[in-house]
Parts: sequence; structure tokens; C-alpha cells
Amino acid sequence: MPEELSFDTIKVRGGYDPAQHNQSVAVPIYQTTSFELGDVARARRLTTFEEFGFLYSRVGNPTTAVLEQRIAALDGAAAAVAVSSGMAAVTYALLNTVEGGGRILTTPQLYGGTIDSFKKIYPRFGVEIDAVANVDDPQSFESAIRPDTKGIFVESISNPNAAIADIEAIAKVAHAHQIPLIVDNTFATPYLLNPIRFGADVVVYSATKGLSGHGNIIGGIIVESGKFDWGNGKFPQFTEPSFTLRDSAGKERSILEAFPKFPFTARIRFVHVAYLGASLSPFEAYLALLGIETLSERVSKQVESTKKIVRYLEQHEKVSWVKYPSAEGSPYKELAAKYLPKGAGSVFTFGFKGTIEQSERFIDATKLFSYQANVGDARSLIINSPKTTHGELTESEQRLADIPPETIRLSIGLEEPSDLIADLDQAFVKAFE
Repeated sequence: MPEELSFDTIKVRGGYDPAQHNQSVAVPIYQTTSFELGDVARARRLTTFEEFGFLYSRVGNPTTAVLEQRIAALDGAAAAVAVSSGMAAVTYALLNTVEGGGRILTTPQLYGGTIDSFKKIYPRFGVEIDAVANVDDPQSFESAIRPDTKGIFVESISNPNAAIADIEAIAKVAHAHQIPLIVDNTFATPYLLNPIRFGADVVVYSATKGLSGHGNIIGGIIVESGKFDWGNGKFPQFTEPSFTLRDSAGKERSILEAFPKFPFTARIRFVHVAYLGASLSPFEAYLALLGIETLSERVSKQVESTKKIVRYLEQHEKVSWVKYPSAEGSPYKELAAKYLPKGAGSVFTFGFKGTIEQSERFIDATKLFSYQANVGDARSLIINSPKTTHGELTESEQRLADIPPETIRLSIGLEEPSDLIADLDQAFVKAFE
């Protein structure tokens, strides 16, 4: 395909040539465990990476490969690897960076499950997690870096409050210390934001959310810019020779020698996905591809509907505050103009002005909003984040993450916004009866 194509063309056709798949117009689902090797000579070429092909679906599958190539193209990335969930994408990306021990620098403004995993899992593997004091000040990242800090991890649009990370400024801090910036871009999707353009080295997605957009898969994607120097001495796992990477002459190679253009995702594929096993099924890859075909249309409508509902809530007497970049008094308007000119996504929070019992009656009274722990769905969703998506956090951690008890999170779908507003209206009435 031509190299210079627009976003909407890539999201429909990127990474796929029908001539390589029996002229099938739609991407086929290769529902198979393994693949015929042909003969011993070809098997040797495949296992020494002289020829690229498929051996076993845990490590690579043609349907999944189309998804990986399409996302890489949409992100302007060197390569991508698909995994079985967004949490697997975060975990593999971070473990791949900090293997052997070290620290990851992050913020308190993350998905609750991510924060909880930082407490319960990473320290048991010799990985320490540090959080910056002021997430909105890039200097806080500079001040918090230690000699054994191996990477910085942020969400481009935070869960649940839609805080925006100053990616370019944080990337400069990371690169000054020869460490990568890893960005979870789930809320934005590549349609609203391309973090690599602003200096991110690795981008992760929960494909479960806006990428697929229909609440019918669990999946994750990791992409790499291909520009970071993994051979700078801080990351020996990328330069040490491996028997499994030997060439046709039997010489052991490092991951950088075998895959110089995309060592980060290659290492995740052949180490973490191969041996820890969180691979994406071809059927879920197929469903994700279907969702991506309408990504810009879906997200554009969701963003416009979100703005209308934000304005409605800002004027409601039973709402104490609204956290969204376009909301009155938001500190993120300049960053939104820089990074998200097409909109800041469809997820935001508001403060319910009433008792916890009344807020629970409000949630139960909604009819169009689904009460579920997901975002980016075609359906509009509502949830009380302090008790659910961030329920793992202690009270002090919730305060640090700016999630007070009255927080309610909305994810706006594809319904008519006037219907959604009417649903919220009647729910407010019932909450205070």
C-alpha cells in the first residue's frame, strides 16, 4: 500500500492485502493452533528469523498480525504486539523495561487496577514504583528520578478524571536520563492522540475500550516508536546474547541484533507472550479490527455528545463539580488544545451533590446508562469509581488521586445526547424523592 495514507484509510485497510489471504475482502479468522512448516529447510529459516512466518498461534497468528500492523500504522510506530488484555499490555511493557530490578516513575492518576498491581505485584519481582508529587509539573518528574529509575509511565488521559499528561515535556525529562516514556493511550485512542509524535517511546492500549468500542472483547496492544536506544547500557536484557535467537550459522544474538528496528515488541513477543502466555485470540483480534473500522466516526460523535452532557451537568444544581478538559475552570485547556484538538475523549467525572445513599439511588435510577466497569463502549456507562474501578485504593490514595467519595464517572456512548440528558434528569429527581 502507499506509504502516505490518511488515518481513515489506514483504519479500514492498513496491514492487510487480500492477495495474501485468498482474496478475502474481510480479514479471515485463522482459528488454528499451529501452522504447517512445509519442510525442514523452511522450519530452519523460520526459527532463525531468516523468513518471517507463523508457527504457533500463541506467538503469532495472521489475523492478530493484521491488527498489530494496523495499529502500528495508525500510531506511526515501528511495530506492535497484541496481548490478551489491557492489563497484560501494561504489565508486559513495564516488565520488559525494568527486568532485573529497578524503579518505574509514575503518577497517582491511573486506573485503580494498575495502581493496585503496583502495590501487590511489582515489588515481589524486585521492581519499585515511585509517584511524582505534582503530576501537572514536568519538573516533578525530573526531581523524582533516581539512579535506578528505568522508565516513566503515564496515562495520556487519566482514569477517571480526564487529566492530561504533558507528554512532550515528560518525554524530554525521560530522554535526558536515557530512559523511555511509556504512555497508556487507552482513553484517547490513536484517533485523538498520537503520543509517539510527541516523544513517547512505547504506547499501550486496552483494546477492550474505545479501540474496539463495542464491549465484546478483552484485549491489549503494545506499540513502540523504534527510536529509543535500548543499547545505551541501562537495559542489558536487550544486548545479552540468547541461544533462542541464534542465526543460521548457530551464532547467538541479542534481541537488538536480531530485531534492530523493533526490539521492544519483539522481545515481548518472544519472551513474555511466548512464556507467560497472555496472547490474543484470532477471533478477538477479528472483532477488534471490525471496531477499528469505525473508530473515527464513533469517537467523533462520542466527543461531541460528551461536550453537551458536560455543559448540562455544569449547570445542574445537584452537581458540585465536573472534571473534563473543556469544563469551566479546568487546568487542562491549554494541554487539550495542544495534544487533543479533536477532543479529549468521552470519559469524565462529576461530583454528586448529595449523600452517598442518594448518589446510589441516582445510579440505580438511570435507564439508558449501563452500570458497568468499562469505558469507550457504544453504550453510555455510569459507575461510582471510588467503590468500583478505584475501590482497591485506600482513602488516602483516593485523595491523592483526586477521587473524592462523591465521584461518579460517565462514559458517553453513541445514543442521542438529548435522550441521555433526559435520563440523567429523571435520575436526579428520583435520587432526591
